[in-house]
This record gives sequence, C-alpha cells and structure tokens, in this order.
Amino acid sequence: TMNNSRPEEFVLLGFADRPWLELPLFAILLITYPMAMVGNMAIILVSKLDARLHSPMYFFLTHLSFLDMCYTTSIVPQMLLNLGSAKKTISYVGCAAQLYFFHTMGGTECLLLAVMSFDRYMAICKPLHYILIMKPRICILMISTVWLTGITYASSEATATLQLPLCDLNKLDHLLCEIPVLIKAACGEKAANELTLSVVCIFMLAVPLCLILASYACIGHAVFKIKSSEGRKKAFGTCSSHLIVVFLFYGPGISMYLQPPSSISRDQPKLMALFYGVGTPVLNPFIYTLRNKEVKAAL
Repeated sequence: TMNNSRPEEFVLLGFADRPWLELPLFAILLITYPMAMVGNMAIILVSKLDARLHSPMYFFLTHLSFLDMCYTTSIVPQMLLNLGSAKKTISYVGCAAQLYFFHTMGGTECLLLAVMSFDRYMAICKPLHYILIMKPRICILMISTVWLTGITYASSEATATLQLPLCDLNKLDHLLCEIPVLIKAACGEKAANELTLSVVCIFMLAVPLCLILASYACIGHAVFKIKSSEGRKKAFGTCSSHLIVVFLFYGPGISMYLQPPSSISRDQPKLMALFYGVGTPVLNPFIYTLRNKEVKAAL
C-alpha cells in the first residue's frame, strides 16, 4: 500500500534479528570512532603547523582528513544510539539531514581521490611542469569544484529519493539512511530513480576510478625509469598509500551503488556502511603516516 504522507520517524532495524551482534559492534564503534577523529585531526594539524608539509599533496590530504571526520560523524553517533538502546528510530528530518550530509561527503571524497591521483601524476610524470600547474590558486579551484560537485550530486539524488512514496511500513533494514535502501523501501514506480542513481554513480565512481587507474599506470611506468633506488622507493611509498585508500573506498562503494537497489541483499548495505563509513576513515591516518616519512617526521 502506498503512503504519500511523510512519516514522523523511521525505524532502523539494523541487526535487530541478531541482537547478539549489537554489543560487540557498539564496543568496536566506541573505540574506532575516537581513533578516526584523533587520527584525522592529527593529520590536519601537522599539515597546517609544519612548513615542510605546505604543498599541494598535503593540502589535498588535509581535505581528505576533514572529509573523513565529517563522513564518519554523519553516521556513527546515530549507529551508537541505535545499537546501545532499545529505541532504534530516527526522525524524518534527521534521516533527510543524514541522507544529504552522508552523500555529500561520499561524493566529494570520490572526486577528491581522483584529484589526489592527478597531483601525484603531475609530481612524478611531469615534475618540470608541477610548480607551474599546481599553484595554490589552481588547487583551491580544484577543491572548490570537487566540493560543489559533491553537494550537487547529493542534493539532486537525495531530493529525488525523498519524493518517492513510501509503503505503510516506515521500517528501514539498515543502520542509517542511505539512498539505495530508501529506494528499495519505496513503493510504486521507482525504475527511473534506480536508473538515475546508476547513471550518476557511473560519473561519480566509475569515471574517477578509471582516471585514477590511468594516472597510476603512467606513474608506474615513470617510477621504473627512475635510476635512483631511493627515489623509486619514495615515489612508490607515497603512491601505494593513496592506492590502498582508493581500493578501500571505491571497492565497497562500487558494490553498493553500481547495481540496482532492488537487487541489493539484506545484509550488504549494513556491512558496506560499516566498511566505508567507519573502516576507511579509521585506517586512512595510519596508512598515510606509517608509510610516509615526511608525516612521521612532522609528527
């Protein structure tokens, strides 16, 4: 049965059918969330305070850390509330806000990772042109474009999803409000929403990933031409850190967003949300610090 009126709240079922999972998950999130916040805040502070890190690479890394902090904050507090209490609800306004905020951060991060790969491509493959092209003004223009595109994507997709009529039940089998899950829970004709989401996500996920892989193919070719073993090691260390982050973020994102929401399995959204919403922001600071001598020295 269709229900065109907006519900006052949504019930986030999460792992209600497996209550034994809730306490361990609550404990894990309670530990990893502060770790993610402290780790990313440390990268932001050290990049700002240490003059040796005032370069385009660390300018973009600072924005990645800020994105990760906002990204995980948009979902983890709500997860902790639901896992730690019997009441597993979120207001309609809260759900809509989470929808906009979460997808703005996710879309922006997809594009930012592509910009970071372009920065590495210019530094390694076109070192003589690097200073001319990667000027502060150009970097600010690039990051502004990335943010604006992420906001536009989230605003259009979230607004279209919220217009869908809901069934009588206002229950979402998920830990948070996410576009594919809301589309799956909607009634009536939703093929157009599914198609639009797939097409937009091709541009937000598949195209940036192809550009990243093309950049790293060129980088790999250039690295093997470097005669100095120390130079090769430094270039490989910097680029491998970024590639690890790319695969950690894009892998779950592609498995979740580049298929019709109706074909998503029951537990897939929950596991993917935990992975790219919590796992990646926690791991990013460790990946960039443990494999980067400059950041370790600055710390």
